[in-house]
Amino acid sequence: MALIDLQNINKQYDTKIILKEANFTLLEGQRVAVIGQNGQGKSTLMKIIMNQTEADSGIVSIDKSVKIEMLDQQPKFALNLSVRDAIEGQLVDIKKAKDEYEKITHDLATQYDNMELLNRQAQLATYIDFHNAWDLDNLIERVLVEFALKEYEHKDVHLLSGGEQRRVSLAGLLLKKPDVLLLDEPTNHLDVYMVEFLEQLLLKNNFTLVFISHDRYFIDNIATNVVEIDGGVLRKFSGGYSSYLEQKQQILENMQKDHENLLRLVKREAHWMQRGVTARRKRNERRKSEYLDLKQKAKSNPAQIRKMSLELQREQKAFNSDEIQNRKKMLFELENIEKSLGDKLLIKDFSTRILQKDTIAIVGPNGTGKSTLLKIFLGKLKVDNGVFKKGDFEVGYFDQQREMLDDAKNILETFCPNGGDRVTLNDGRDMHVFGYLKNFLFPKEYLDKKVGTLSGGEKNRVALALLFTKKVDCLVLDEPTNDLDIPT
Repeated sequence: MALIDLQNINKQYDTKIILKEANFTLLEGQRVAVIGQNGQGKSTLMKIIMNQTEADSGIVSIDKSVKIEMLDQQPKFALNLSVRDAIEGQLVDIKKAKDEYEKITHDLATQYDNMELLNRQAQLATYIDFHNAWDLDNLIERVLVEFALKEYEHKDVHLLSGGEQRRVSLAGLLLKKPDVLLLDEPTNHLDVYMVEFLEQLLLKNNFTLVFISHDRYFIDNIATNVVEIDGGVLRKFSGGYSSYLEQKQQILENMQKDHENLLRLVKREAHWMQRGVTARRKRNERRKSEYLDLKQKAKSNPAQIRKMSLELQREQKAFNSDEIQNRKKMLFELENIEKSLGDKLLIKDFSTRILQKDTIAIVGPNGTGKSTLLKIFLGKLKVDNGVFKKGDFEVGYFDQQREMLDDAKNILETFCPNGGDRVTLNDGRDMHVFGYLKNFLFPKEYLDKKVGTLSGGEKNRVALALLFTKKVDCLVLDEPTNDLDIPT
């Protein structure tokens, strides 16, 4: 059953048509992204759903039992309210339900066959399950931390910035989990970590959602459907943003084929018109009128096709550039990967994302695939199954075998292969090679020593020192403390 059903909705401001015979249906569990250029009616659609704006005509059907909440661009809070109070204030009904559940559970200890209490307990359990609220206090703590609000939890919410207030409002709505949640640009004022947390929360808790967003990558991850508003007309597409682009490409190709067929029909009808007397008979007036309509349509079609083609090219280009930008934020993405070496399965059905500023330790017994996973990150090994994606960035690799070192070269040649005695660090500083190597506990007389004559720990120190002279965005370290003494 539809939670929201809009039929033949029309809305106009002055002479501008915002929505024209628009139809929109939302089913439970759907996450619908509403896209379109500014001023095309996205916010108007939301306001009609929230009954903040009336449609000029059409039918708005919303189940009266359905609770709908909306994240405002500029949320409003009561006076003298702390951040924590503002969030917990949205959870009053959930807390009441938990308190009642606990009381009934206590009462059932002596009234275990009371069917009225048992039925009510079951209703409350379903409600608490839906809101994922059994461990509500810990969930509140996690949301405060993930949305960078923990340090402000006892601060007056009105003293926060606009972006911080939006995060407070969003946090409360996510914990409240209404039947339908409407979000207008939910990723505004969120960093990449917050966006990832938001994605996880929306997907894990199976929100029913309508959201406006220009974040194509967020849409692609979250949306089950995309609704495009263009010139007052709503088009609905299945899947996320990449699926929307594919379907729109198909629409364009169909339009081009239809236009080619139309041109053939116009040509045939034009030939009939040229036959003269037959075409002028009264009974053929209707056919003549239809022919003129076809000619007019054939004239207007190329402009419509060209418009859609240009829009699609822009959207595809923007999506690709957005993906590149997101890949700079997201270093690695693994989806259900598997890897075997010989007959031994080392990695099975593993998925993760690694983002900028993440510091991740890979642990496990010897031979379980730690180095294999690093080599997949480095592109030295390919996955057997699944999807592996790497962003546009440079990786610095420290390996156990120290392959970056040449045993035949001395330390000075290793750091200054083009001669001289200066070394440029990855932060741009220029240093004398001895001054730099002092930081790694090498005395001056070591500059002439061959790398091959060094101990294992000394080779590791050389390899680490060399690594920090490279311009890299991400360090991948395989047992970097092997053979290193405590001072190092």
